[in-house]
Amino acid sequence: MAKRGGFPGGMPGNMNNLMKQAQRMQRQMEENQKEMETKEFTAKAGGGAVEVTVTGKKEVTKVKLSEEVVDPDDIEMLEDLVMAATNEALRMAEEAGAEMMNKMTGGLGLGGGFPF
Repeated sequence: MAKRGGFPGGMPGNMNNLMKQAQRMQRQMEENQKEMETKEFTAKAGGGAVEVTVTGKKEVTKVKLSEEVVDPDDIEMLEDLVMAATNEALRMAEEAGAEMMNKMTGGLGLGGGFPF
């Protein structure tokens, strides 16, 4: 006669182990997120004439301009260089975050959403 309820093969013990692993992974993710937020990413544009630094929180913390790039008659070029450097620094921060998640999940593709 078959048993009713429960899981055959001791599944509740495995479930406890899974929960512990999930809690450990969550703590590691929180620690890595805090670490990521303290990192800075710097990118340059225009041969180094414009330099932008962002944090892992994707906040701009520094913009450095060389004197030769400041031309009152060509503001559009300066705007484009600032935008290019900012976008590159943000891309670097995003890439570092994705790399961190990839290490955490072992390449399972769980970082940006579930693949199913």
